[in-house]
Order: sequence, then structure tokens, then C-alpha cells
Amino acid sequence: MRKIFAYIILLTATAVMSGCSIYSHYSRPEDIKTDGLFGDNVATTDSTTIARIPWREFFTDAKLQALIEEGLKNNYDLRIATLRIDEAEAALRTARLSYYPSFSFAPSGTLAFGDNFHSVSGSYKLPINISWELDLAGRLFNKKNKAKVAYEQSLINRRSVHTRLVAAIANHYYTLLMLDSQLAISRTTAANWKENVRIMRAMMDAGMTNKASVSQTEANSYSIEASLFDLERQIREVENALSLVLGSTPRTIVRGTLDEQSVRVDFSVGVPAQLLANRPDVRGAELDLAKAHYTTNLARAAFYPQINLTGMLGWVSEGSAIVNPGEFLLSFVGSLVQPIFNAGVNRANLKIAKSQQEQAKIAFVQTLLNAGAEVNDALMQFQTARNKTDVRVHQILALESAVESTQLLMRHGDATYLEVLTAQQNLLSAQLKQIADRFEGIQGVVNLYQALGGGAE
Repeated sequence: MRKIFAYIILLTATAVMSGCSIYSHYSRPEDIKTDGLFGDNVATTDSTTIARIPWREFFTDAKLQALIEEGLKNNYDLRIATLRIDEAEAALRTARLSYYPSFSFAPSGTLAFGDNFHSVSGSYKLPINISWELDLAGRLFNKKNKAKVAYEQSLINRRSVHTRLVAAIANHYYTLLMLDSQLAISRTTAANWKENVRIMRAMMDAGMTNKASVSQTEANSYSIEASLFDLERQIREVENALSLVLGSTPRTIVRGTLDEQSVRVDFSVGVPAQLLANRPDVRGAELDLAKAHYTTNLARAAFYPQINLTGMLGWVSEGSAIVNPGEFLLSFVGSLVQPIFNAGVNRANLKIAKSQQEQAKIAFVQTLLNAGAEVNDALMQFQTARNKTDVRVHQILALESAVESTQLLMRHGDATYLEVLTAQQNLLSAQLKQIADRFEGIQGVVNLYQALGGGAE
């Protein structure tokens, strides 16, 4: 019997070793390329990407740094992601321990009463059961590697939450600075328009203009005054949204000004291949592919025998010697389970696993393409905002000159006050757009930082 069992083990080992793919480690498919991932219009160099810059060095505003610190400490999504790391680490530890034998203590005993309860006989066992699976088919190997990938995914997930959180806090903060600047300009303009209304009424009393012109001026003044309430509401909404991200109740956010901000323009996007290491969602998608690889290996392993060794070690006593330890018990048994016919379940499971692996590969490629597009979009956003900012400066200078010219012409009777008001309205619109352009440029840099995988510690 011993020879037969040894022969079965030898045959099983030979068959399993011949299917070396069962023990294969994951490697990235060779047909997945990153060339041209950022687009043809983006210059890439083999240099350190800005994603490597710590967020404390990237965001230099002290008030923003304090908010990011608070968010990293209190944000609920980040705390949940941290707990999931502990969960995945425990699962990995369990998978590693499955290589070792398991021991269990299973005492049992019986009592028998005879002759109207005048005689008692009994027996008991005090065994320690031992069970050990021989990993000839790679089940434990692939389960362990799958658990290891899941643990790495938990780390990547926390990094992803960290990256998104830093970028979200920064974008909310800069949005507040933009709205503050627009509110300040709008308040100044509203005060100027109230003065315009007073002047128009005085001119109507002097017969220099008519009621229609006064009414038009008043309507524009009320329109600007009403826009102040919209800006104040938007500021409150952004403060509430930022408070939620920080894990706190709604409050007024302490902040600086838009003019105090400095934007990095000496950044480098690096090469597309760096996304594979820096960007959490790309790395997570590849880990999904790795996990699918080990799932396919497990499906293949189901075709091979499963060998378990079980044993028992302890004491046994029979008869009336209940107190006497009796005899020493030691036994070992080997068992082998070889699938013969299961209605094609194993083949179906393998087909499913292969399909899921191919889906994971497609999802990985799609995530890479999305990442490249986001980098391209962020670069274009920043470059477009810079170009508009340069043009907007000349536009504002021209409109300021137009306001002064129409005021001089009106004094000499060559222009109406409505022309002055129109010039002032155009100037206000350009000033608000200039602030929006400034914010868009800053946001482009923040989005690029996030798109390249920056912000993680």
C-alpha cells in the first residue's frame, strides 16, 4: 500500500511539474506599450516627473498645507482605506500560514451504565488532530500570491485616496481664492455703478440725458448687486464642500489670496512609462490583472490531484479505567482526491477565469489610455490658461483706455454716458475672466500633478 501511495504521489508531482504555468508568477504582457501615451503634442523627456515632488513642496501656501494636513488626518475615506490594509494584511497572513500543518485538540469520551446503574464503564480519547495539505498542484502557491496582490491593492487604494484627497483640497482652496477675487472686484464695481446712477440722475435733472438712460443704468447696477449674492452663495457652498472633505462640520475656511499664489512652470511630465509606477489607478488595474492571472492558475490546479496528510496523536482509554491514561495513540493517513468526472465544471471554471483575465487586461489598457488623456488634458488646460492670461492683459489695458476715452469724450459732448457705462461693463467682464484664467492655470497644474500620480507620501 505504501508503494502504491508513493507511486501516486510521484505521478502527481510529475504531472503537476509538467504544467509549469500553474506555478508561474505574473509578468506584464509584452504587447502592452506606453509609447505616445501623452499624445504627439506633449514633449516627454526621461527625467523626474513632478509626481515625485512631495505635496508639501508642491503646495507652498501655509494655509493650504494646514488644510491638507487636517484632511489627511480626518478624512473618512482615507481612514476606511487604512482599515482595509489591515484586513488585507490579515488575509495574506492566513494564506501564508496555510503552508503549515494545522493542529486541533478534539477530546471525546463515553459512559455506559449497566445493572440498573450499579455498574459504570467508560472510555475516552485525548487526541491532537493534524492536517497538512501538500501543495503539489500549486493551490496554496496561487492562493498566497493572490492574497499578496490583494494586499498590494489595499496599499494602492489608500495611495489613490491620498492622491485624490490632496488634489481635491487644493482645487477647493483655489476655487475659494478665485471667488474671493471675483467678489472683491464685483463689490468695487457695484459701488462704482451706484455712483453712476447718482450721476445719471443728476444729468437727467439738468436735462443732459433722458429717463431711459437712467433706467438702463439702474438696471445694470441692480444686476451687478444681485451677482454679489450669487458669489457669496458659491463661496459658502465651496466652504461646505471643503469642510466635508476635511471631515468636519461646515465652517469658514481660513485662506490667503489669489495674488499670493505662485504656480510652478518648471515642471516635467517625465515619460509615459512612469505612470505605471506613480499613478495609483494604473497600478491598481495591473494588480487586478495579476490577481486574474493567479485565479486562472487556481482553475488549472483543479485538474490535478489534491493530497492531504492527516494524523492523530494522544491518549486513549477503554473499559472501566477512566482515570488511567491507557494507551498512547499515534496514526497518520494520507488521502488523494483526483477529479475524474464533474460534468465539465473544472473546464467551465477555467474558461471563466481566462475570460476574466482577458477582461482585466483590456481594463488595464483602458486605464492607461485614460491616464494619458488626463495628462494631455491637464497640460492643455494649463497652456491654454497661460496663453489667455497673456492676451487678457492687453484686453484689459485696451478696455481701461476705452473707459478713460469715453469719459473724456462725454465731457466734451462727443459721447453719451451709456457709452461710458458699456465700456465699464466690458472692463468688469474682462477682469472677472482674467481671474478665472488665473484660476484655470493653477487648476491645470494641480490636475497635472494628480494625473501623473503626485500627492502620495
